[in-house]
Amino acid sequence: MTSRPHPPEPAPKLDLNIMMFARLLRAVGMKPGPAATLDAIEAVQLVGVESKSSLFHALSSCFVKRREDSHLFEQAFYLFWQNPRFQERLRNLLIPQIKSPFESDEAEDPMLRRLEEALGNPSAPPPGQKETEEIEIDASGTASDLELFQAMDFRMMSVEEIREAERAISRLNLHLPEKLSRRISPDTRGSRIGFQQSLREARRLGGMVLPKTVRRRREPRPVVALLDISGSMENYSRIFLHFLHVLTHQHRDVTTFLFGTKLTNITRQLRYRDVDDALKSVAGAADDWSGGTRIAESITHFNKYWSRRVLGRSPVVLLITDGLDRQHDTALEHEMERLHKSCHQLIWLNPLLRYEKFAPKSVSIRAMLGHVDAFRPIHSLASMEDLITSLGTITQRQDTELASWQRLARLHGKIPEGNTGTVMGTA
Repeated sequence: MTSRPHPPEPAPKLDLNIMMFARLLRAVGMKPGPAATLDAIEAVQLVGVESKSSLFHALSSCFVKRREDSHLFEQAFYLFWQNPRFQERLRNLLIPQIKSPFESDEAEDPMLRRLEEALGNPSAPPPGQKETEEIEIDASGTASDLELFQAMDFRMMSVEEIREAERAISRLNLHLPEKLSRRISPDTRGSRIGFQQSLREARRLGGMVLPKTVRRRREPRPVVALLDISGSMENYSRIFLHFLHVLTHQHRDVTTFLFGTKLTNITRQLRYRDVDDALKSVAGAADDWSGGTRIAESITHFNKYWSRRVLGRSPVVLLITDGLDRQHDTALEHEMERLHKSCHQLIWLNPLLRYEKFAPKSVSIRAMLGHVDAFRPIHSLASMEDLITSLGTITQRQDTELASWQRLARLHGKIPEGNTGTVMGTA
């Protein structure tokens, strides 16, 4: 009886390297389990290590389970498997602070910062080393640190800071705008006399009619959100989805759409109570993540197929995008005007306003600015809280800060088309 052939022996320390690589991925926010690690070892044994491309795809097929982890995996793979100095640093996980050997231009990448943080903050001591009790002083709750964290740009946050920001967003208390309802309720200080209420009371009093005053009820105004998920918004899309998830569960009438190269309705997916289940469902609903931006086509599709369904009760529309359209379509201004006239308020939330030297030089931004009621930044917890505060106070059709942006856009509209583009300074 012949025995089954044994699988080929792994290369020296290959399994240890893959286990160390999986540990690095877990430290930077991915979730490769033991089964994925064993599958990765077996996959690498089958394809070999002679080709970097085959090694990359073998490991990616086992470790990458979410679309948003693709870029992070690419950065980690390049540093771990192609940079020997990085592997030396990985073996020194116990050093509390490590000076980065990379150049300053690479350290500015937020993805690389997450990898740097993972190396400098080990989650557990190596086997054989006893844990020592240390006395630590927690200064994270000081006013200065809290202010810095509130003003920090989302794209510059580390993994732990992003998790803390998500927890802070889940605790937000939204102040939504209200509108007068057609329904009425009894009110002793009301300015109207309710004839039905008065006659109903007269039946109880034996026919004696006493006037009953009423007032119109107030109810939260519906909200429609349009979120850009193109490549230029990649660093903000996930944190904005957390905000929209909170908004959906604190407000009974919220409709949410994603758009990149096409429009996707994710209202049903955001109604999951657990935010992780909701985001997982959202990731599977849209297939144009981190792609191009077709704002004009997306808004045209919304106006044609969704406008009458979701804009019938005069909602507030939140347009979350940087305004950098892939195509300079002349229909963008017309569709923005149509959207503006169909809703109560159109509020444009643009993360590019985080730059002090931002100027509306892009053709698409100039076309959109003329048809919004407010133009606000949305790049940090502080800007998000300012938005929540202002949602209930913007009552005029024209925002006071918007007029200056529109004048600046008209000024830049005189420059030649060949020089158009967004000018961005330092944060």
